[in-house]
Amino acid sequence: MSNRSTITEFLLLAFADTRELQLLHFALFLGIYLAALLGNGLILSAVACHHRLHTPMYFFLLNLALLDLGCISTTLPKAMANVLWDTRAISYQGCAAQVFFFVFFISAEYYNLTIMAYDRYVAICKPLHYGSLVGSRACAQMAAAAWGSGFLIAFLHTATTFSLPLCHGNAVDQFFCEIPHILRLSCSDSYLREVWAVLFSIFLAFGCFVFIVVSYVEIFRAVLRMPSEQGQHKAFSTCLPHLAVVSLFISTGIFSYLKPPSISSPSLDLVFALLYSVVPPAVNPLIYSMKNQELKDAVRKMFPYIVLKHP
Repeated sequence: MSNRSTITEFLLLAFADTRELQLLHFALFLGIYLAALLGNGLILSAVACHHRLHTPMYFFLLNLALLDLGCISTTLPKAMANVLWDTRAISYQGCAAQVFFFVFFISAEYYNLTIMAYDRYVAICKPLHYGSLVGSRACAQMAAAAWGSGFLIAFLHTATTFSLPLCHGNAVDQFFCEIPHILRLSCSDSYLREVWAVLFSIFLAFGCFVFIVVSYVEIFRAVLRMPSEQGQHKAFSTCLPHLAVVSLFISTGIFSYLKPPSISSPSLDLVFALLYSVVPPAVNPLIYSMKNQELKDAVRKMFPYIVLKHP
């Protein structure tokens, strides 16, 4: 490939010019990353170790935690390393790997959130058929479909993006290798190859979005018809965390990729990228644990065991 013979590395966006601000950014990102590791790690441990949580809802929550860990680990450690060592460089291969894994995790997470909406729809609107529609085999197949679809989308975008000749340098105006910013480096007439891949992804994303909206319309209609206020509260307590996570994920992604070019700037692009790539993985465990008493109880039961093992 012609672009690979001339470009061996990319230069990522610098967070600050002064060393003091760079170290402040490092400390902030380290705190966010550790919070994401702790929160998602606790969810993984709680779901894996407690038999009461071996249900479809928590199985998909476990998948969400894994995907969140993968997503934030793809971008933030490299950004922190660059800040700490006062460099902007990322190798060509490292940039391609970052694009692949980021698109893989972010796409699989979106499909997993769509499946979680289906799980809540069946649980509330078709409870008598829940065991047959969302059994263990069906859960495994749906999870495999989400991860597999994410892999295919990531492969498609990575292969297309890094086959383009680059004519405008190697400076990426973002803190990680993000496809829109790499496309800005491509030759004026060559980026159209990626357009078809983007249109295909938009078609899939819009289909998932419509499915989620229709599912929640049916869920809210079913919940509001429940005669028991306690039943309504229980149904909302299992749906609202998922709805909050979906809203955070979709809104930050829309603002990042569909904002008008007239308001685009490197600093604004950086803020929106942080909002959709870093904030959700750190905040999702908190959102899910706020209203979920079963998850809270499972996490609390883990602490005596941890204390005994680590005096």
